Amino acid sequence: MNTQIIRRQPVGGMLSSSLHPVIDKIYRNRGVTQLEDVNTQAKCLLHFKSLSGIQKAVELLIDAIAKQRRIVIVGDFDADGATSTALCMLALKSFGAKSLSYLVPNRFDFGYGLSPQIVDVAHQDAADLIITVDSGIACLEGVAHAKALGLDVIVTDHHLPPATLPDADAIVNPNLADCAFPSKNLAGVGVAFYLLSALRSAMADRGLLSKTQPPPSMAQWLDIVAVGTVADVVKLDSNNRILVHQGLQRIRAGKCRPGIKAILDIANRQPDNLTASDLGFVVGPRLNAAGRLDDMSTGIECLLADDIYLARQMAADLDSLNQQRKQIEKTMKQEAEQLAEALIAEQSGEVPSALVFHHSAFHQGIIGIVAGRMKDRFNRPVIAFADAGDGKIKGSARSVEGIHIRDALEDLNRESPELIDKFGGHAMAAGLTINLSNLERFNQRFMQVIARLGVDLDSDKRVYTDGPLPLDCLTLDFVRLLYASGPYGQGFPAPAFDDQFTLISQRIVGENHLKMTLEHTNGQHLEAIAFNIDLDVWPNNQVSQIKGVYKPEINVFRGKQSLQLVFDYMEACV
Repeated sequence: MNTQIIRRQPVGGMLSSSLHPVIDKIYRNRGVTQLEDVNTQAKCLLHFKSLSGIQKAVELLIDAIAKQRRIVIVGDFDADGATSTALCMLALKSFGAKSLSYLVPNRFDFGYGLSPQIVDVAHQDAADLIITVDSGIACLEGVAHAKALGLDVIVTDHHLPPATLPDADAIVNPNLADCAFPSKNLAGVGVAFYLLSALRSAMADRGLLSKTQPPPSMAQWLDIVAVGTVADVVKLDSNNRILVHQGLQRIRAGKCRPGIKAILDIANRQPDNLTASDLGFVVGPRLNAAGRLDDMSTGIECLLADDIYLARQMAADLDSLNQQRKQIEKTMKQEAEQLAEALIAEQSGEVPSALVFHHSAFHQGIIGIVAGRMKDRFNRPVIAFADAGDGKIKGSARSVEGIHIRDALEDLNRESPELIDKFGGHAMAAGLTINLSNLERFNQRFMQVIARLGVDLDSDKRVYTDGPLPLDCLTLDFVRLLYASGPYGQGFPAPAFDDQFTLISQRIVGENHLKMTLEHTNGQHLEAIAFNIDLDVWPNNQVSQIKGVYKPEINVFRGKQSLQLVFDYMEACV
């Protein structure tokens, strides 16, 4: 597959003469037509009033707090679920809830969401009210079981709803058909934040908060919201960008939770120039490692810790789990590549419309990462399955541009309902459970569903850029300005630039990273790096000129900051 470098085209005219012209162009390259769309002040956040179900949920919570009914938060085992759970614990406690606990289903024992088994655990904990976070919208059996036991249930979720909704007392989900909330891209932690904001507002209006001190500010927890939002890779629309920006500001100012600081410390990340990318690639994976390999309560307790020394101990545990995760992932990736190559060989060298594979040694907690790696390599929808016991296998799906993976699974389930036990997810990622005995039939049907969509999966790979960066912008000061213009992420991609350079030196660092010294056309020497390069291609001492796509970043080594170009794509000039 060839690679095309495509320069984004700006829309409209200049946004403001007060903006640096490069920043102005970057915004317009992302479809921004008015300056208000990139205003990241907290006052520009959407109001909670248009979220359907939120008022009913608020009344249930006010009643539960007033009567000191036992509230049990049921979370999820990823970073979004962990941050959602921690946020609810901290906020509800500050609002006066005294009988409060949380449960996170262990993926190996209970699986995903509010299952009847988890409801039984909550019931044994004397729960009166269950709040689901980052899950629940597809948990019809669990909610029904809770209601049969006499429990109240509030579902907060952001996943796409099924045709039949659970019979909960209140459902807060911006993706409900009747919900008028303008942003459909909130993460689970974003939905929880809005519910708690509405609760705080109602309690303050009714004089139900402490009269001896100011009401707790929701802003104090925006660092947690930012981590969960970025880690869940939801689209950073204008509203999510405000949530993430405000959270980053707190972290940069040293006002974040001790647990977040401890994770950044152990990863040697300084908060001063922290970006959304750091939340996604530094904090998120360490939180996720707990849910992937062990028990997500480790990650939640790290976020809840008030003591920095305790938080550091937990951050060290999370870091250790993340190192283990990397080793398991490396082995699984090699096994997945062998399976994928075998599937391609069966097709006479042609890559099939989708890749579906199962391995008895695959780890349930890592299959999503491996599916993502295979998707990136082959540009195909991928489902990786791991054993789940009792003849079941659990799959994690990752998709490519143009194929809505959850909708594809829904089509398959509608036509062949006997093949899928349960499924759920988003456009680009989904999870499902099937019988191992159905794997071959499922594979055939899934291939057919993907093939009939008619998406061209063999077209050239496209790498989008903002064009060449003016020479006077290759400075630390401009990169700081670039960082400040964010946050960037899913749906609002980080600025990337393309250019041609003379290759002065090249060497491998780590396992497969290429460290380079480059010379620009003006004679300026620049340090650069390309991560996870193909060792069959690089280093190449026959190459003297390269062109590629890069992001300028601030590299910190032994306390000293320097400019570094990080290449997303590079090739030799012919």
